Amino acid sequence: MRKIAPIFIACICPVTLRAASVDINQPKTITADKIEYDLKSESIKTSGNTEIINASGQRMTLTDSYISKTGENLSGDDIKIWLGNHVYVESDSITRDGDKTIATDAMFTACDNCDPYGNAWEISATRIVHNMETRMLQFYNPVWWTYGIPLLWFPFYEMPDPGVKYKTGLLMPDFESTNKMGTQINLPVYISISDTHDATVTLSYLTQENPLFQLEHRLNAAHSQYRTRGSFTHNRDGENRWHIFNNDIIELGEYARASVYLERASDKTYLQKYGFYGDQPYLDSGAKLELFGQSSYAVADAHIFQELRSSSNYYSVPNGNILPNIRAVHQTAPLFAETYATFAGDILGISGSGTSSQRIIGDVRLTSPWTIWGGNRITASVDARYDIYNFNKTEMTSGDLYSGMKTRFLPSGYLEWALPLFRPTATWTQIIEPRARITVMRHMDHERFAINNDSAGAFLSDSTLFSNNRFSGLDLWENGTFADYGVRFAAFDNDLHNIELFFGQSYDLTDRAATDPNSGFHNGASDYVGRISYNNSKWLDVSTRFRMAEEDLSLRHMETSAVIGTDGNYINIGHIWSQQFIDAQTQADNINEAITGIGIRLSDRWSLRFDAIYNMTYGNFQRHTAGLYYNHPCYYMSIGYRRDNTVKDEYVGTTTVQFRFGMSIEGQHY
Repeated sequence: MRKIAPIFIACICPVTLRAASVDINQPKTITADKIEYDLKSESIKTSGNTEIINASGQRMTLTDSYISKTGENLSGDDIKIWLGNHVYVESDSITRDGDKTIATDAMFTACDNCDPYGNAWEISATRIVHNMETRMLQFYNPVWWTYGIPLLWFPFYEMPDPGVKYKTGLLMPDFESTNKMGTQINLPVYISISDTHDATVTLSYLTQENPLFQLEHRLNAAHSQYRTRGSFTHNRDGENRWHIFNNDIIELGEYARASVYLERASDKTYLQKYGFYGDQPYLDSGAKLELFGQSSYAVADAHIFQELRSSSNYYSVPNGNILPNIRAVHQTAPLFAETYATFAGDILGISGSGTSSQRIIGDVRLTSPWTIWGGNRITASVDARYDIYNFNKTEMTSGDLYSGMKTRFLPSGYLEWALPLFRPTATWTQIIEPRARITVMRHMDHERFAINNDSAGAFLSDSTLFSNNRFSGLDLWENGTFADYGVRFAAFDNDLHNIELFFGQSYDLTDRAATDPNSGFHNGASDYVGRISYNNSKWLDVSTRFRMAEEDLSLRHMETSAVIGTDGNYINIGHIWSQQFIDAQTQADNINEAITGIGIRLSDRWSLRFDAIYNMTYGNFQRHTAGLYYNHPCYYMSIGYRRDNTVKDEYVGTTTVQFRFGMSIEGQHY
């Protein structure tokens, strides 16, 4: 009959391939058909099927074992040392000598029972040596097998044991090929400095260009984190080309946080040519300090920009470096009823191209919301703002350059009405809310100010209605009286389906200054704006926002996004269409762009993805990518394709094909 004998002996330490240390003074459990304990040598001998479990839960199965007094020596037959749920070393014979465990005619795998038709991969070797001091597994004459088929042989191979969380060494290389630089082989080296500090250095060999060097550095401290990525190459034209991205976040206590960020490249096209570009129109470097309070917030930041667009003549933001930008806001507790005050301040400095300007804004707003009979909601607000500007060779709206001081006093106020009406039923709850606001904004002197210091003009949308300032920045000012009005409908049910519709318009009661003909604003009634959205909280989320011409309800602008599908099978659809005018009578090329993403889950492990940006105005793809992915519990691989059709300066779009492969052991990639 099989005997189960728990043994509590302080001197015994069964073999372990875990990197974590094991306390030999903690009890171990040995289960065997027969256990013999030699009192004189204080050793243990087992016969038949044996299982040894140490205090950490690590398990070994074997037959006919011998364990010495100190646990330094262990031997047995048909041994499996389990390192995880699917990870083990199997050997006909295993011995332990000090910190080294030696398995002969052994096999290592991390794929036990991952597939019904065999191990996805395993490594056989004439000898496997595990060194507890260095935490390394050494394979002598290893052969790499996949599903029982031998693929590769090496005279020697070394890897960290699966219990090692971080270990310096080579990572799995990946390959890609471009039509501009040939085949690229990326050889990454991982450098472990500590549990919270590491780096990855990658050497990229290119067949039609000089080597590329990449570095990624990561450091996590108790109250901060530091991230740096960069690259460098000396190309065949004799140019040094490079980039560096850095982002550091430092917590300065419960109420303060600092950030330092750096984005810089050697030139406008380097990021695109070498695959580091993420559609950013410019690079932003600077620093930020944030202060938090229960009802207050303050931020001071600085920005130095690097333009990446071929031409920035048609762009107004950013228009120079920002040094500094300081903003603060404080909201009081209710002064009476629900009435509260908001105090805000803003300091801005802009410099670049031989010009500069500084601005100081002080703003006080009093807001009083009331709910009266019948559920009517009335909100009244008055605001007083004072601006001080210092200009140095700055272009004004008149086209002249000006240096000197200017000030202005800008009072404003609004009165808003809303009436939310609810209709709950057993299935759906419906809400309809009409809303209207009249706003008065005054400019107390008639000085003309700079062109778009921080403002990019006005663009009418559903989010512009009912805002305090319909321009996108603080420098431009409405200086008139206008009304906003619209109606919102919403409905939701117990299954979390929800629908929302909104339709509204703005009406200028005073003549406007000259406005971009594409803005949607006119003297008198503006274009109509609206949005429609539906979400069933399962497989469909769709929304669209639109603008329709005031005179004939023709479509002027529409943005649509939709996500259809679930569980790896999905379609993402994004589309933007906008009618464009050079002036009120002359039409330009319309903006017509579609963004599509498709994901297909072919099986539990295979998936296919495709993404594209298509310019429907000119009938070509701006960029499209596709990838085939395989995620196995024991390994992963992918093959991807990317085509960039951008033409910018000397850069002409590239085609890239990339292949990646790696091992996965207990959820960790190698």
